[in-house]
Amino acid sequence: VQLQASGGGLVQAGGSLRLSCATSGRSFSTDMLGWFRQAPGKDREFVAAIYRSGRLTSYADSVKGRFTISRPNAEITVHLQMNNLNGDDTAVYYCAARDGSFQRARDPHEYAYWGQGTLVTVSS
Repeated sequence: VQLQASGGGLVQAGGSLRLSCATSGRSFSTDMLGWFRQAPGKDREFVAAIYRSGRLTSYADSVKGRFTISRPNAEITVHLQMNNLNGDDTAVYYCAARDGSFQRARDPHEYAYWGQGTLVTVSS
């Protein structure tokens, strides 16, 4: 499975960005698609995840109510709509994919496939 993330950039605090992740390389869908981020000097952390066509979703507390994960065509692409961004959101954002159940959706070690990352910079 190949993952290609896009949509990062520079935005002012309070602004919005929409990240996208396109998947390819398999004839069947992956069950779980997730977004993680890593700020300079920090560990990679969970942001959001979506199971199959959106039946189940999960968000980190820090982004709940501001970010929305969606999977409009069920298998191919996942989006992360990010609103009301602040400086703490500055990071490289990675999309990830795996098969299996919704359990441990927040654990990066459970994900087998990773995209290359896209940088989000929020200026104050």
